[in-house]
Amino acid sequence: MNVRRRRISGIAVTAATALGLGTLSACSSDSSAAGNTDKFDVVASFYPMEYLAEQIGGDHVNVTTLTEPGQEPHDLELSAKQTAQMGEADAVLYLKSLQPAVDEAIAQSDVKTKIDAATLTKLEDHGNVEHDHGGEEHADEHAEDEHAEGGEHALDPHVWLDPVKYAEIAQGVAKAFEKADPDHAADYRKNAEALAKKLGDLDTAYKDGLKNTSTKVFFTNHAAFGYLAERYGLTQEAINGLDPESEPSPARIKELQQEAKADGVTTVFYETLVSDKTAKTLAKDAGLKTDVLDPLEGITDKSKGEDYVGVMQSNLKALETALGAK
Repeated sequence: MNVRRRRISGIAVTAATALGLGTLSACSSDSSAAGNTDKFDVVASFYPMEYLAEQIGGDHVNVTTLTEPGQEPHDLELSAKQTAQMGEADAVLYLKSLQPAVDEAIAQSDVKTKIDAATLTKLEDHGNVEHDHGGEEHADEHAEDEHAEGGEHALDPHVWLDPVKYAEIAQGVAKAFEKADPDHAADYRKNAEALAKKLGDLDTAYKDGLKNTSTKVFFTNHAAFGYLAERYGLTQEAINGLDPESEPSPARIKELQQEAKADGVTTVFYETLVSDKTAKTLAKDAGLKTDVLDPLEGITDKSKGEDYVGVMQSNLKALETALGAK
């Protein structure tokens, strides 16, 4: 098998070292060094796919990611070098519709094993998830702007934020690894079982933690938490879906202020990879608190946790506090 290592920036090396991802290299390996390795080489499109590949592959895989730590994955543009290196991998793991540049590169690539996480569980349309609370127009605009091509309404890709659906994807990834690299199939199965237990424990913690709360409504910058809200009986209200960096209109702020009073909302959530300006504007005007709810699109030194499970546990604590868990 051919393993190619990608040149990554200093910040990515630091993050990789902190996460114990010793297989990543700060420099571009020469072809002879790459040819000497016998690992199963997986290119992951962004962090939630990278995490699955690392957890399931264990010692048998060399995982590189197309989206560096701190980079907003939706807007990713690939370099010619990244596209070329993808073609040299043994497998590519991605989530179709989240990153159009990646979808295009993979469609043109001759990678033998292409694993689309979107086919391994059922994606849903959360475009009008907020319709009971007057936010349908904003959510729909966001969904169409961010995830649809040619103006069509698309399914919500943020499926990794539901531990149950993420576990379904993990199971499919393990099967694909077993088929592509049968020599290590038993280890992939064993690792996938260990990951399923972690994700099952996480699901239980969310169910228990959010079962009895003062309110079920939460405000967020980015309409990323539709699956999580649906799984645990919550309602996500996106402040300004169309552009997370811009400020909401005075009419939208007034609408959200009224809803905050009606539904007992205490907190406006923002995330690590985009500006907190919008959330702070609304919080100040509505007399609410702010906190981080991380959509886990990338891990950085600002992340409240070292990996997927750690950040999801931190998200649960933030939600318990904001929703008034009893």
